[in-house]
Amino acid sequence: MIRSHLGLSKSLVFLYLFCVMSPFRASKSSHRGFTLLEMTIVIMMLMALISMGMFTSRKLDDWRLGRAASETLRTVYAAQRMYLADHPTAKLVTLTHADILPYMGHNGSGTLTVMPTVKSLTGAELVINVTTSPPTIDAGSGTIYDPSGNLKDSLWDTGM
Repeated sequence: MIRSHLGLSKSLVFLYLFCVMSPFRASKSSHRGFTLLEMTIVIMMLMALISMGMFTSRKLDDWRLGRAASETLRTVYAAQRMYLADHPTAKLVTLTHADILPYMGHNGSGTLTVMPTVKSLTGAELVINVTTSPPTIDAGSGTIYDPSGNLKDSLWDTGM
């Protein structure tokens, strides 16, 4: 049937059936198993997939931290604008966390009592600088903390 359909000779059909259809025919053993090369390839592929998944997971965690930081900054920015709307003569450079805190809204247990902080990629707690508009994350020495490298991408900043 194969020969007539494909137009092959009997010897080619025999080679096809012997070599392709039953590659483990050469051994007389009834056990069929994987060769060392096949197992090595499978293990290497699994290791590659696991490492790609771990890399992606780590990058996703970094993105989540940046996104949470930008949400906190937007909340502080809204509170800063409300305070300045209620106190139009107040100077931006003289604002303190205590000035903005009543405008921050409520958490689950009532009014906020401390200014929220932001967690860096290394796990350090960073404070928010409210004397600039929009507010920024202070890296500790007065410099802006933004590991994304872009001050308008809405990661680690307000996006404005």
